[in-house]
Amino acid sequence: MKPDRVTRARSLPPGGRGSHVLVLALLGVWTAFAVFPFVWAIATSLKTPAVAFAVPPAVLFEPTLAAYRELWSGQGFDRYLFNSLSVAAATVVISLVIATPAAYALARSRKAAGFSLLVIALVFRAVPRMAFVLPFYYVARATGLYDTRVLLVAVLVAVNQPFTIWMLRGFFREVPREIDEAALVDGCTPWQAFTRAVLPVATPGLLTAALFTLLLAYNEFLIPVVLTATDAMTLPVAISQFGAENIKYWSIAAAGSVSIALPIVVLVLVFQRQFVSGLTAGSVKG
Repeated sequence: MKPDRVTRARSLPPGGRGSHVLVLALLGVWTAFAVFPFVWAIATSLKTPAVAFAVPPAVLFEPTLAAYRELWSGQGFDRYLFNSLSVAAATVVISLVIATPAAYALARSRKAAGFSLLVIALVFRAVPRMAFVLPFYYVARATGLYDTRVLLVAVLVAVNQPFTIWMLRGFFREVPREIDEAALVDGCTPWQAFTRAVLPVATPGLLTAALFTLLLAYNEFLIPVVLTATDAMTLPVAISQFGAENIKYWSIAAAGSVSIALPIVVLVLVFQRQFVSGLTAGSVKG
C-alpha cells in the first residue's frame, strides 16, 4: 500500500471507515445501475435477432458485427451522422459567438435590468418544447426551410441560448474584475480587454459550455422529429425508426445507439481535464 493511502486510512476514525465503505458501495451500485442500459445496448448490438430476444436473456453468445454492417451499409447511417454532427457543431459555434459577449456583459453589469433579462430568457427556456415547435413548423413550411439543417441550427440556437448565456455568465463572474482593469490601464480597449485578457482565463468555462450545448443539440429529438422529414433527419430520429415495424431490426437500433454515443464519449475522454477545470471554475481567486 502506498504511503498516502496508508495516511488516509489511518486518518479515518473507526466509524468513519464504515461510512466510507458504505458510500463507496452505494456509488458502485449506482454506477452499475447507470451503466447497465449502455452495456445492454452493446450486448444487443452484437447479437443476432434470435439471440437478442431469447427468454431468458442469453448471457453467453457468439458476438457478430452484422448489425453494424447493416447499419452503415443499408440504413443511411453515415448521412444521419453527418446531419447530427454538422447541426450540433454549427449550433455550438453560433451559440458561443452570441452567448460569450452577452454573458460577459451580464456578468459585469451591476444593473438589475440585466439580471431580469436573464431570468426572462430562462423562463422561455423552461417552456415545454411543443409550445413553440409547432409555430416553428408553420413558419418553416411558409418559408420553404422545412427539412433543412439551416432551420434546425436556427431553432436549436434559439432554444439553447438562454442556458448557454446563464452558464457562461457564472464563469465570467468568477473572473476577477482586476483583470479587466489592468488590461484597460495597459491601453487596451474594452473589446481588447475582453478578448485578450478575460477570454484566455475563461477558456475552461467556454469548453464546458460548449460541451453542454453540444449534448443538448446532438441528442435533441422532438425538434428534429417535427421539423425534418428525410434530408435533414438526425440520428436520434433515425434510430427511433429502426425496428419500428419489425423487431428483427432492433439489433440495428442498438448498434445505432452505441454508434451515436461513441463520438461524445471520445470527446469527453479527450477533453476531460478541461471540462473538470471548467466545472470547478468557482475556485478562481482574485
